[in-house]
Amino acid sequence: MSLLEQAGLGLLRRIDPEQAHGLALKALRTGLGPRSGPVSSSRLSTNLAGIPLANPIGLAAGFDKNAEALGPLSRAGFGFLEVGAATPRAQPGNAKPRLFRLTEDRAAINRFGFNNDGMDAIAARLARYRSTVPVGLNLGANKDSDDRAADFAKVLHCCAAPIAFATVNVSSPNTESLRDLQGKAALDALLRGVLEVRDALPRPIPIFVKIAPDLDEEALSDIADVATSLRLDGIIATNTTLSREGLSSAHASEQGGLSGAPLFEKSTRILARLSHLTDGKIPLIGVGGVGSAEQAYAKIKAGASAVQLYTAMVYEGLSLVPQIAKGLDALLLADGHSNLADAVGTERETWL
Repeated sequence: MSLLEQAGLGLLRRIDPEQAHGLALKALRTGLGPRSGPVSSSRLSTNLAGIPLANPIGLAAGFDKNAEALGPLSRAGFGFLEVGAATPRAQPGNAKPRLFRLTEDRAAINRFGFNNDGMDAIAARLARYRSTVPVGLNLGANKDSDDRAADFAKVLHCCAAPIAFATVNVSSPNTESLRDLQGKAALDALLRGVLEVRDALPRPIPIFVKIAPDLDEEALSDIADVATSLRLDGIIATNTTLSREGLSSAHASEQGGLSGAPLFEKSTRILARLSHLTDGKIPLIGVGGVGSAEQAYAKIKAGASAVQLYTAMVYEGLSLVPQIAKGLDALLLADGHSNLADAVGTERETWL
């Protein structure tokens, strides 16, 4: 981390977390971000559901909700980006304050509630982006929607043209009853609607589903069955957790989804279970607590074909991204892997 980045992070941590987030995006848009581009090598370059990636390190949804900083983020070292969540209509989200730093735990709690500018504005920004790394969109539903399942398909239809993939987000804990859509019958019906829209596109794209880490074995098995039967292109495991186990920060009791370091083991175990339940036949994206090359590698060996991060950047800055990519390359080399795919799932059993 450079002295400039260290000073900037120190300044941002002195102000309200949501204001700091907004300032970070503004700084990126004004050219203060890194310019290195994606880190790559013969070992790191890979393919995710048909999408070629320079490296398997992705930006998780939620950092750039409205696709405002695609150019700068594409130069930060990521192999791919995910923006959103986007809903059909713009909505303000939940009341503030709604984002909390848990510094002692290297974590955060948010209860944003899908605040975003709406699909039309986001689609326009996505269309202006000249792709240097693949960009996907997280699909959401309006809080007051009469048909939340239909909202996901509506956003896909509006925004599909410029994106590389879309993620059905049924796992945010901050929109009431949204997680109910992870039930087997509801999820099957929802995904069929989204896939019907996808299949009618001039350029069909991969569809992923993002799940919660707070699922029991039966629910995980149901999701694996649905994903397999519908030939879904991938599963993102996982979103934030409602658990507060082991936290020490003053904000630990705030309502919302917990992300960051405390989520690593929980989300990795869910990832490994999904890899086992799907017999490794569906690409998995591991997210939750990734803050080092070693943790990224652990998720890959647990069954992930790629990983995503977000909260760790609050504490380590964007320079963490190329650091993780380069470190992962060294770890693959040390273990004798000539490519990333050879490492996927090699230590899955240790997480079961």
